[in-house]
Amino acid sequence: MKYIIEGRKPEQIFRFFEEISAIPHGSGNEKEIADYLEKFAKERGLFFIHDEIHNIFIRKPATNGRENEPPLLFQAHTDMVCEKNADTIHDFMTDPLELYLDGKYLRARGTTLGADDGIGVTIMLALLDGAVESHPEIECLFTVSEETGMDGVNGFDFSVVKSRKMINLDSESIDHAVAGCAGGVRNNLIIDIKKEPVTAGAALKIVLGGLAGGHSGENIADGRANANKLMGRVLLAISNIDHRLVSLNGGGKSNAIPREATAVIITEKPDEVSCCIKKLAADIAFELSSDDKSFFLTCEKTEIPNESFDKATTEVAVRLLGVVDNGVFEMSKKTEGFVEFSRNLGVITTDEDKLTYTFFARSGIEAQLDSSNKELEALAKLCGATVECSERYGGWAFAPSSPIRDDYMAAYKKVTGKDLVVIQIHAGLECGIIKAKIPDMDIISVGPNAFGIHSPDEALDLDSVEVLASVIEEILS
Repeated sequence: MKYIIEGRKPEQIFRFFEEISAIPHGSGNEKEIADYLEKFAKERGLFFIHDEIHNIFIRKPATNGRENEPPLLFQAHTDMVCEKNADTIHDFMTDPLELYLDGKYLRARGTTLGADDGIGVTIMLALLDGAVESHPEIECLFTVSEETGMDGVNGFDFSVVKSRKMINLDSESIDHAVAGCAGGVRNNLIIDIKKEPVTAGAALKIVLGGLAGGHSGENIADGRANANKLMGRVLLAISNIDHRLVSLNGGGKSNAIPREATAVIITEKPDEVSCCIKKLAADIAFELSSDDKSFFLTCEKTEIPNESFDKATTEVAVRLLGVVDNGVFEMSKKTEGFVEFSRNLGVITTDEDKLTYTFFARSGIEAQLDSSNKELEALAKLCGATVECSERYGGWAFAPSSPIRDDYMAAYKKVTGKDLVVIQIHAGLECGIIKAKIPDMDIISVGPNAFGIHSPDEALDLDSVEVLASVIEEILS
């Protein structure tokens, strides 16, 4: 294949990244990339396991003279968040990503880049391909479906793992190392739709977009607007003008702050609705942060449908969307500036007979996740809806003592001359699940600089990849 990244080190990592970017690998669609990894291991004569859910485990023997040293486990996930701009034509099930260089950054045209966690995958491939001349035994675990509930790491048989030190490669800041993360839980709040025939009025399509979006953990405190919640505000603003919902949709992933939302309504007063929305658009634009400077809100006539929600279903849907809490709930009382508890209304979908609001709550405190579940259950009961709970996972507690953390900090200092900052994050990592399965595993999570993850603005800092590779080489050597 023709590579676009030329003359940059480490060449192996970037070439592997371009190769996997040509393979569709969204969550739930990881078989092809797993087959690629299996072929890679076979060609190099490496021990591997390809399990039934397409996790891949590969082991590379120690180099001469280092056979008696303890092994080191590296871990990353093969799936990516599949988000694209509204005007981008791309099928994540079949199409390769269209990569391009933007100075020192690598991006994908109109879509997420998949550096989360494709860059971790390709760093591991480079290590298995001999990028470091001298090393102890290396174990590499490539997991699936991290972005949609961590089913891969939950389903892997860890009895094969020898290592008791691990470097997770799923973080996004070269000068920070993560040593603790939040747990999470997903909830679907489901409203049964009762319909009525459309006999009069005009159909209006309300479209809200241009927001920055981002990761629902790492960006939740950045002041970025949630398109679904803003649509709730819009629909509440016109609630005194008689109308019925036809459909309501927004966002694409429960763990991404939604950038766009769309509602179709039926009303006999379209001009009054349009006037109200035009004024509201100016009010909202004035309030938003600079990150959301491309915000827009439009209202245009569209084709009249045969059916709409009835009045009661419309009222329930709009009121619930308007009042349900979203965003940061509590800041940590122990760590200044650290988000302890949050919830993101990531997705709204209208099916034939159901309207579903999908939430993702995060906290390192299990009781707070329980509290979020109970609150949504209470709201559902008040309006005759139901709630489904899934994809719950625990957090990863900070360890006061960590040899792998000390080793990494020393290697980073030697390579860069700078001190590494150790943090905890308000996001989910597979580290917590691995720690629960192997309690004596010593873990650190690191990665190069990546920006705008889970959004089409995602960018990978190529210079920082070289720094990370050098630090890992220092540890192994």
